[in-house]
Amino acid sequence: MANTYTQIPLHVIFATKFRSGQIAAFWEHRLFEYIIAIIQKHNHKVLAINGMPDHIHILLGLRPNQSLSELIQKVKASSSKWINENNFCKAKFAWHEGYSAFSYTKSHLPRVINYIVNQKTHHQKIDFLNEYKNLLTELEVEFDLNYIFKEPT
Repeated sequence: MANTYTQIPLHVIFATKFRSGQIAAFWEHRLFEYIIAIIQKHNHKVLAINGMPDHIHILLGLRPNQSLSELIQKVKASSSKWINENNFCKAKFAWHEGYSAFSYTKSHLPRVINYIVNQKTHHQKIDFLNEYKNLLTELEVEFDLNYIFKEPT
């Protein structure tokens, strides 16, 4: 699109189905590389990616030629298929329905990148559910506790 200039950094979070901790350390880096490739294939840019066994954080630069929901649907569908084809999990792998996305100004990006890169350390202090509620509250996002991620069963 000629004469179209954007800067749309988004912090995206999504979890494994039922928040089961299926993402194992021995293949998580390959998963992150695979997800980066999907996002780049759609002409978007990954600024940071990391996660835990039950969820992933991605900071990406979104181009305006594709909706975020379409991109995340493609990332989740393709990556879950790839995980299952490679038999990384004993049970069938799936992502939890939905995602969260938050926008930030350029001046906040170093802090968000640091937060994503240091997920393992961060989660030694706070669990995912409390982290998620704190993030929603801090960013003043209204949410219904009935629809928020639950503790794994």
